[in-house]
Amino acid sequence: MSNEHPHHHHPIPSNSEAHQKDHKVWSRRNFLTSLGVSGGMGMLFNKIPLKAFATSPLNYMLSQSDSNRILVLIRLKGGNDGLNTIIPVFDYGTYINKRPNIGIQQSNLIMLDDAYGIPNYMSEMNSMWQSGNMKVVHSVGYPEQNLSHFRSADIWASASDSEQVDETGWLGRFLGNEYPNYLLAPPSIPPAIQIGSTGNLAFNAILGEERTNMAVSVSNPEELYEIAQNGELYDVNNVPECFYGEQLGFIRSVANSTFVFAETIKNAYDVGTNSVEYQNNPFANQMALVARLIKGNLGTQLYMVTLDGFDTHANQANDHAVLMNYLSNGINTFYNDLADGDWDKQVLSMTFSEFGRRIEQNASEGTDHGAAAPVMMFGGDLEGGGFVGTGPQLSDPDENGNLQFHTDFRQIYSTVLSDWLCIEENLVNQIMGQSFDKIEGLVRACESDPVGFNNATIDVQHKAVYLANGNIRIDFNLPTQESLQIDLFGLNGQKIKTLYKGSQNAGPQSLEVPFSQMQLPKSIYIYSIKTSSAQYSGKLKIMLNS
Repeated sequence: MSNEHPHHHHPIPSNSEAHQKDHKVWSRRNFLTSLGVSGGMGMLFNKIPLKAFATSPLNYMLSQSDSNRILVLIRLKGGNDGLNTIIPVFDYGTYINKRPNIGIQQSNLIMLDDAYGIPNYMSEMNSMWQSGNMKVVHSVGYPEQNLSHFRSADIWASASDSEQVDETGWLGRFLGNEYPNYLLAPPSIPPAIQIGSTGNLAFNAILGEERTNMAVSVSNPEELYEIAQNGELYDVNNVPECFYGEQLGFIRSVANSTFVFAETIKNAYDVGTNSVEYQNNPFANQMALVARLIKGNLGTQLYMVTLDGFDTHANQANDHAVLMNYLSNGINTFYNDLADGDWDKQVLSMTFSEFGRRIEQNASEGTDHGAAAPVMMFGGDLEGGGFVGTGPQLSDPDENGNLQFHTDFRQIYSTVLSDWLCIEENLVNQIMGQSFDKIEGLVRACESDPVGFNNATIDVQHKAVYLANGNIRIDFNLPTQESLQIDLFGLNGQKIKTLYKGSQNAGPQSLEVPFSQMQLPKSIYIYSIKTSSAQYSGKLKIMLNS
């Protein structure tokens, strides 16, 4: 597979000042989050032996469950037009009347059943449908739809209510519970891999009230390809022999240290192979990499890939056709590849997008931000293909003229967590923040017992408080009287000092760390709280020299 990939540019003209402002906010956070030194997986350590967090009961029980099941999230970034993806032929007159210039002509449709079809440029997806390896969940959305890219993407990633701001992701909370000591004892394999969408919250967890991305997060497939081939992202040796070169080498080494799983990824990449030929486009390149890592037995259960360009305010007929052809071909090729070795039944793929599009076309032969849209699911264990839920009602829009949602996207998440990842119901509700009705028969339910969680391992809440005197106070809350040890580590993983060792009563406690007297350089430090049943870690930042 070549390192050089062509990029298809999709014009995204704006029809309002608010739309332009939304894109600026979105782009700013993507930029800040994707900085290699400060973002990515968080400050993990270079040259530290990787070991599984053996005291995590969830980690143990996952290893005893159907843990070879894999979930691949496919983000259709920009707001996919569901009505030009799954065409409502049962109400074709209304459909084409609302979209005279961008609607798909009936002669260009492939019928999935008597009521719905797909455009002929998605023909390769039809083979998935005919084999029972594709499902469509109709009219997916959430109450009080927010039409901002930035905010709605956060809602889908965090699984929060529309009015609730949450900086953690639905899968990040799952992984944060599994690995509360992630900063000091990461697992032996990447918990998740995220390509593109580096500003997306889906894998974000809060460890000690510091937001940490639990995924190996790269901005494009070329970066992951570089890691997979070379075991690192940046060359730390080929730098100028001067002060600038020394600084550049240091920054690159710190950036490389955020990819502590690079060697593991490289080993899986070297073992795995692609058995079929993929198209040369951004989406296909991602799917080929994911397939190769899966077939190389990497062991990672969670992936996210990104297909960008769905903000089709203008020229939609051409741009959307290209994107959906990429998607259709890429998905079909991916599962043909996975079938070599019978991996296809172990991998569930699912599309999602921040919102759908309006029913009517706009004056620029595109569509504006809408609400409900279909979610497509693919895999060999879907309990047969078909449609789920209530189809789009074009003649019964909401007060804003948008399609009404009938399935809350969080019902899909909850079903995937319980029936695909085999997580016990109480833990699913804890991850989701509330209880959502499952969708029966969406995927083949787990054969093993569901994974539970020992609540004692998540009861120690902790955070760092920065004091005016230059010291830092560690606040923590113990559920019971505990013997515990609190240690301080440097960025290289070396233990600096035991801050406390002894017994503490139940309830809120605090420990002031005298950084002002310790003569430590400005850097990132890690504190560890070890109790009799679990271990937790969080970040401390010294921004000024002591």
